[in-house]
Amino acid sequence: MNLDLFADKLPIPQVLKPRRKKQGVPYYIVRMQQFKHSFHSSMPQTTTWGFEGSYPGPVIEVRPNQKIKVKWVNHLPVKHLLPVDTTIHGAEPNVPRVRTVIHLHGAVVRPESDGYPDAWFTRGYRVVGPKFERKIYDYPNLQRPTTLWYHAHAIGITRLNVYAGLAGVYLIRDPLEYRLNLPRRAYDIVLFISDKSFNDDGSLYYPSQTDPPTPGVNPSIVSDFFGDTILVNGKVWPYLEVEPRKYRFRIINGSNSRFYNMKLSSGQPFYQIGSDGGLLEAPVVVNQLLLSPAERAEVVLDFCPYMGDQITLTNDAPASYPNGSPVDPNTTGQIMQFRVNQPLAGPDYSEIPARLSKIKPLRAAQANVNRNLTLDRQTDRFGRSFLLLNNTRWTDPISIKPRLWDTEVWTLINRTNATHPIHIHLVNFQILDRQPFDLDYFNKTNKIKATGLAIPPDPNERGWKDTVRANPGEITRIIMKFEPFSGLYPWHCHILEHEDHEMMLPFEIQPY
Repeated sequence: MNLDLFADKLPIPQVLKPRRKKQGVPYYIVRMQQFKHSFHSSMPQTTTWGFEGSYPGPVIEVRPNQKIKVKWVNHLPVKHLLPVDTTIHGAEPNVPRVRTVIHLHGAVVRPESDGYPDAWFTRGYRVVGPKFERKIYDYPNLQRPTTLWYHAHAIGITRLNVYAGLAGVYLIRDPLEYRLNLPRRAYDIVLFISDKSFNDDGSLYYPSQTDPPTPGVNPSIVSDFFGDTILVNGKVWPYLEVEPRKYRFRIINGSNSRFYNMKLSSGQPFYQIGSDGGLLEAPVVVNQLLLSPAERAEVVLDFCPYMGDQITLTNDAPASYPNGSPVDPNTTGQIMQFRVNQPLAGPDYSEIPARLSKIKPLRAAQANVNRNLTLDRQTDRFGRSFLLLNNTRWTDPISIKPRLWDTEVWTLINRTNATHPIHIHLVNFQILDRQPFDLDYFNKTNKIKATGLAIPPDPNERGWKDTVRANPGEITRIIMKFEPFSGLYPWHCHILEHEDHEMMLPFEIQPY
């Protein structure tokens, strides 16, 4: 489907209000629904899924340490919008096709409110998964102000439910940040980026077969998915009219598989002020911004010198990052446009301060445990390539059992030919370094032999993270403290097609 670029205005997601108070705290009811959505003004409306009738879902705003309760309600139909492969774990023929559970990505929550993949439920809770415990989730927001996002997380169909539209934005705001004098209110904008493809009738397209097709399996899971149109806040290639002043943008990569390496056609820099876990210690000036699926970045863009200009946010990250085919510069190489054509509503007194926050570094010497964990590629019983963590499947015995309050270093050993965004539930971590290694030697001896120096994380990766890019040919070392809750949580690759096809494992934090 050929669609004009920059034909529609960027939608701004609405903020959701709580229904009432329950047990003294704000109580939200958030419905998952099927509805018609306009992705582009020249397309027929598309049947999609979402929260409260919108894609992406409405913004939930809270303050640090403000407790809230959320009831995620499944009002979805019994037939899925997309092709369900019943040969993969968790999606077998005896399991309902339409089932959901919601994970608040990056949240510090007890395990029963984390959205565990086996805690799924159907409409009316008629059928529930083996780990289902509760209908109402508690979010204590025991963390720094930051940009989070919520999304579907049911085992075996996360890729389909998220692609169908079950994703939204969650902001932890701290009034103390106002002292930094960053851009705010109308000048603080969420950019939720995703990619999709559409059939000629405007319906969502998602492949039902591998290439070449998998004999005897239809539908079959694909190894990756890359849409041919780029969306921001639910619109295909939108534009945003801005004033010649500073704006704060909270960028979320909500795509299934696609990486984005973003640049501005004006050549102006991004002033990155935050990452997954909130503000960095100091702004980092970058001319390009790389985000893997699920990563976030908070940036300030200064449009003051560009009155009258039209500035394009572009992408040059290849599919199957970093070694895939290049993007089409006329389609997936474009994200959105900024039109600097609005008069100043008032003087711009906002600033990009030299210091933003204090981040206490974790040191490898503090670690109680060091774990070597591999990222592996295998072939399933149908001959399909699939990925594993530590050569282990979801249903295998749990081998990762940190103790509550312990600090651990995880060395992620990438034995594949692609970068994997590894997400760990509950904890925020810091990146220690990345280092090239001899893969052949490791395969023969199970020992790491470095082939180059350890490389510290990029300056804009030196804050708190919940998702890290583990590159091919490298080991990636991260450090984290397992707190403040014990229990069962998952960790996984956030390429959703990989997650659904075995690249996810549980870990169990043991009480102290």
